[in-house]
Amino acid sequence: MERADSTKLQRHELNAADAGGPGQHAVPHERQERDQQYDPLILPLDASEATLVLVGGKGASLARMAAAGLPVPGGFHITTIAYRRFVAANALQEAILAAAASGSPDEPATLERAAGEIRGLFERGTIPEAIAAAIRQAYAGLGAGDREVAVRSSATAEDLPGMSFAGQQETYLNMRGETMLLDAVKRCWSSLWTARAIGYRLRQGIRSEDVSLAVVVQELVPADVAGILFTANPLTGARDQVMINAAWGLGEAIVGGLVTPDSVVVDKTTGTILAQEIADKAVMTVRTHDGTGDEPVPSDRRAQAVLDAAQTAELARLGGQIEQLYGQPMDIEWAMHNGQIFVVQARPITALPEPAGAASTEWNLPSPNGHYMRASVIELLPDPLSPLFATLGLPAWNESTTDLANTIGIGDELHDLNMLLTIDGYAYYDVTFTPAQIVRLLPALPRVAENIPPLLMRAQERWEQETQPAYAAVARRWETHDLQTTRAAALLDGTHDIVLAAAQHYISIQSGILPAAYMSESLFTKVYDRLIRRPSDPPALTFMLGFDSTPLQSERSLYDLALWAREQPSLAAYLARATGVQLAAALARQAIPAEVADAAWQAFRDRFATHLARFGHMIYDLDFAKAVPADDPAPLLETLRFFLSGQAADPRARQAAAASERDHATATMLEQRRGLRLALFWRLLRLAQRYAPLRERALADVGLGWPVLRRMLHEIGRRLASAGAVASADDVFWLTLDELRAAARALDDGQRVENVQESVAERRARWEHMRHMTPPVALPLKGGAKLMGIDFSRWMPARTDQANGEVIAGQGTSPGRVSGLARVIHGPEEFALMRPGDILVTKITTPAWTPLFALAAGVVSDVGGPLSHGSIVAREYHIPAVMGTGVATARIHSDQRVTVDGDAGTVTLVD
Repeated sequence: MERADSTKLQRHELNAADAGGPGQHAVPHERQERDQQYDPLILPLDASEATLVLVGGKGASLARMAAAGLPVPGGFHITTIAYRRFVAANALQEAILAAAASGSPDEPATLERAAGEIRGLFERGTIPEAIAAAIRQAYAGLGAGDREVAVRSSATAEDLPGMSFAGQQETYLNMRGETMLLDAVKRCWSSLWTARAIGYRLRQGIRSEDVSLAVVVQELVPADVAGILFTANPLTGARDQVMINAAWGLGEAIVGGLVTPDSVVVDKTTGTILAQEIADKAVMTVRTHDGTGDEPVPSDRRAQAVLDAAQTAELARLGGQIEQLYGQPMDIEWAMHNGQIFVVQARPITALPEPAGAASTEWNLPSPNGHYMRASVIELLPDPLSPLFATLGLPAWNESTTDLANTIGIGDELHDLNMLLTIDGYAYYDVTFTPAQIVRLLPALPRVAENIPPLLMRAQERWEQETQPAYAAVARRWETHDLQTTRAAALLDGTHDIVLAAAQHYISIQSGILPAAYMSESLFTKVYDRLIRRPSDPPALTFMLGFDSTPLQSERSLYDLALWAREQPSLAAYLARATGVQLAAALARQAIPAEVADAAWQAFRDRFATHLARFGHMIYDLDFAKAVPADDPAPLLETLRFFLSGQAADPRARQAAAASERDHATATMLEQRRGLRLALFWRLLRLAQRYAPLRERALADVGLGWPVLRRMLHEIGRRLASAGAVASADDVFWLTLDELRAAARALDDGQRVENVQESVAERRARWEHMRHMTPPVALPLKGGAKLMGIDFSRWMPARTDQANGEVIAGQGTSPGRVSGLARVIHGPEEFALMRPGDILVTKITTPAWTPLFALAAGVVSDVGGPLSHGSIVAREYHIPAVMGTGVATARIHSDQRVTVDGDAGTVTLVD
């Protein structure tokens, strides 16, 4: 068996094949294009140019391992350029997209029908001679005769962090000769559009236009034994263990689930076998004259161990090498022939559980004596930060916080105030105050006490007349720019202006409207409960419901659109059948679905565009790496479909009922109370009712500039992807600000841009790993919430010191008690999983999450308090809520039955 470095294909020969085969000359315009941009049909297996864009996920991984000298069978890549040229030469793209759009992930028959249509298109297509000649030449380079090869599909949307595309495209083993090879290549291209692949991409929100396919051709390993190796225990999450599955013959029997393999758990450090299960292996995959087939395992080998101790230790050692190369736990397919091990695929493990005790991981504190807390704006940042937000967003918030410190008179005492920082990727406030700082602050306290009341008194004026208009003006200015013709450095400067305006906008809310709302409602509730309320009087909450707010306006707008759509028969039928992802794709393509009347579709598109123009900026998460409804409306469209079904309550009727109850209770109090109690009630009530809806309006505008900001960054990302620096435009968020500045200068100057695809992949993987951690609300773990002798833990927005057990404690923020099935939702990409009557379990909610409350029977969150957005909306919907549990998303799993007690502030795990 030849190794990866045995195939040294010369690139100039491949370019000749691109022109029509060896010895032929390219026509002038083709030569000119090739001079301008390297555009290969074929690449050697270990080529440095073998990026995700050109050779897909599987191909890029094999290239990386081959270049590192790992035992990868020799071969070559047929790049995505060849796939696209085949599709273009046969004029297939429009028909492919139309067929794919007709499938629904909830209706398997439609997916099968779409896949069948596309398969027929590929079967009837002809591979252009230039491509066929290039493949033949590369195949001949593997050795004399009809060399047996494995032909593997490699999609560009494959093996991305958090997703598993395993088995969705085809692999053909034991292909011999040019005819079988070319036929297998065409079948691999077609397999980009299997029913399973189409359905998975629809559920994940991956657009059909964005995917392509490469093919990897490798010398076949005539395996005696094959299997799968996990460099961490996939059952327990233990990172110090390797799990190996092994069976006789080729690996297809294991991958296809035809055989129960032997399972061996090995200590990663010593190679010692910790556990071993020998299975009854009834079937194995073997080579045949036309490919592969399955046959019974000889009776004397069925219960025999496939691997000995030395082979398991060698596999564990090899797995460790690959894990070190990628910097993360890996899922590896391997094959063995005559005792020699070969690696045929490796990808990150996408669903690895956290090992026991992971929550007590040692957090890397910037200072061992420091104090760090997650509160305030960090409640809008539940996940680890993207590198760009950490280096562009946090500094803007720090700059605005410094401005606030100057305003209240402590800027000199706290110069160079950089309170927001990251610890293991998560945002924290640095609340460490040295003795010297405390000494300097004490004389300034009277000045602070003098300056804060005017800030609170002008809270509404500062937001409505100063910071919100300034923020909106910056966003509007960039919305009118031609982004495609603007220099990259100018775009980046513009993003800084928008982020700084956003930070100043938020700080004005944080220093005015939010504390005014918190204090006025809390004060009213306490005074009413202790001095005014009689046993027959309604609770204080009654007086705070039924007011209008931006999130409720958004809900009504969507509900009204559904009511209108219900009167358009062809449109209503299509909306009911299509998924949110499919609807978003149809709107993005600006194509009218065949079964919908033209006028109805145009009117729907215009009405929905109007909705997005008003409400599409409401954030799911403050990190601008996360999409907002304006650029990913699929979650909103799922809610629209729910409203269309007629199962949802009319939001106008619900709000009117709450307002009527509030007004009746207020009138009753005004009639029954006299003197000082009446004056106190009326004064505090008006103050609380003034700020309650204002708070929701202000928070809804936090992401006002995010839609245009994301378009600006995506434009830079698009240019970086075209230059080969990143795999896709979305990778721009995984660069730091300094890296992006350097890249922008290089783009503007026409210079080479550094390829950072490997760094981006590693950062994505690290982010995905850290996302499963539960960041403590205060660090260090012991005593982190104590400052100057005061324990602030009772005021923190979450608690992570929960004992194991069936009861999770939090704050009861909306009264009532309900039992139901939990639905853990991590972000808008999972909104479609929510079903009517589910208990919504999430890290946080923001105004953009409001549509889910129409479906929820109760709400549980990791972070939040009585006056957080989720609590307020839950009370409007009259559903129980428990906030600030700290651990709900880690301890509760979807479809688990739970009981939410909003009065006691507990969540009970029923099963």
